[in-house]
Amino acid sequence: MVETSTKTAPKRATNISLSLDVYESARELGMNISQLCDQLLREAIRVERARRWADEHADFIDAYNRLTEAEGLPLDQWRSF
Repeated sequence: MVETSTKTAPKRATNISLSLDVYESARELGMNISQLCDQLLREAIRVERARRWADEHADFIDAYNRLTEAEGLPLDQWRSF
């Protein structure tokens, strides 16, 4: 999947609710709340997709691991390390 840069991706206005102390601290420190939310959501999405992929493919991965434990790696006899 190709990810679009956060600077070039189309934007959509949205409303979020933040704790007042968090909002005020971020503003006081000059943080760009929209940019931070975008970056952190992208990372959370990446992590969740990876977790779901691992869950979805867990049976295959387990079966492959059992196979390689029982029979060794394919082409292992030609491995030079």
